[in-house]
Amino acid sequence: MPDSQQQPPHSPSGQTDTAALLLCGARLTDGRSVDVRLGGGRIEAVGTAGSLAAGASGALAAKVDLDGYLLLPAPAEAHAHSDTALTADGDGPLAYDDQEIQRRATEAALLQLGHGATALRSHVRVGDVQGLDALAAVLQVRRSLRGLAELATVAMPRVLTGAAGADGLAMLRDALKMGASVVGGCPDADPDPTGYVEAVLEIASEHGCPVDLHTDAADPARLARLAAMAGGLRPGVTLGPCGGLGRLPAEVASRAADQLAAAGVTVVCLPQGGCGSADRRGTAPVRLLRSAGVRVAAGSGALRDVSNPVGRGDPLEAAYLLASGYGLRPEDAYDAVSCTARAALGLPEVRVEAGFPAELLAVRGDRLAGALSLSYSRIVVHRGRVVARTNAVREYCNSEAASGPELPRQGRGEPS
Repeated sequence: MPDSQQQPPHSPSGQTDTAALLLCGARLTDGRSVDVRLGGGRIEAVGTAGSLAAGASGALAAKVDLDGYLLLPAPAEAHAHSDTALTADGDGPLAYDDQEIQRRATEAALLQLGHGATALRSHVRVGDVQGLDALAAVLQVRRSLRGLAELATVAMPRVLTGAAGADGLAMLRDALKMGASVVGGCPDADPDPTGYVEAVLEIASEHGCPVDLHTDAADPARLARLAAMAGGLRPGVTLGPCGGLGRLPAEVASRAADQLAAAGVTVVCLPQGGCGSADRRGTAPVRLLRSAGVRVAAGSGALRDVSNPVGRGDPLEAAYLLASGYGLRPEDAYDAVSCTARAALGLPEVRVEAGFPAELLAVRGDRLAGALSLSYSRIVVHRGRVVARTNAVREYCNSEAASGPELPRQGRGEPS
């Protein structure tokens, strides 16, 4: 059953996402201190701190004190690999046992939810040794996470052209019938990359599915053909991580960016590191792409698998890296992992305004730049209810000085 048709989930306490919730005293990025009332999975009202109380029905709302927190639209994870997550410490070949994949994928999704991502898009390999087993396991995880996070799956066949491609094409169609919602893959790994893209776009058009392809984008001619083929496809085409664009001469990269913009292609970069489907490392030239008008989102890529054993899967870290290493303003960097990432996933826009979905992240602090720098304490809201909390308290030992000010204990009133 598609996520949009699911019934409101129940929490362990019996609360559903239709219950009223009042977020009290939160700070917004414009500096205002506000109360935010949630109900029915949406934002019902935003008012000055202390001005809101009862829900729309008149019933008293449960309260969450957000004094000392900055309230933001929740991030979305635009590029995950749930089937291979958390495998960096394993010995021998990667295990594709159903129960093991479910365990890893669930743990990975909950880690990313704790970081703030209430929606995730996971690329899952189909065909070859694993067949459709890995996809079936991740789809089961999607069902088990209902009410906590939205998990969309991308079916990734290895080869789609030539004699070997017939099995891949059949497997891809079966994956969509099983419940995969996006058509993906890695054309760079196929003997005929252009034929691979043609096959993916044809199947996506047949099923009305979005497309999300892995490519290094180091071949400008191949990228131009891909953009030409993808132009106008609805519901759209996403490419990532496109690190090869950054290795091209500036004039060539600029021309490629213009072609991607004209085709309406979205690029998902991976500032925290690559993933197993990217042969080379490096981050896409974010500022060049943005200046050309390309929609650029940021994802996490690998989460502690062999391609990135230290991957954190933290969207705020991705935003921090875009700001610190690639010159984006903190607002633009955070937008790449929140509003733009949601748009890339086909999700509705979120603003901290009445009428918008109640997909929110509260982080300790009062300015976005500070939150991206040091944001350990987080409260995550999905469908209008709190689904994850992380509380960080830092303490210092007493100094050896005979006198002087008492050393601080980090508490609720002090940004982390």
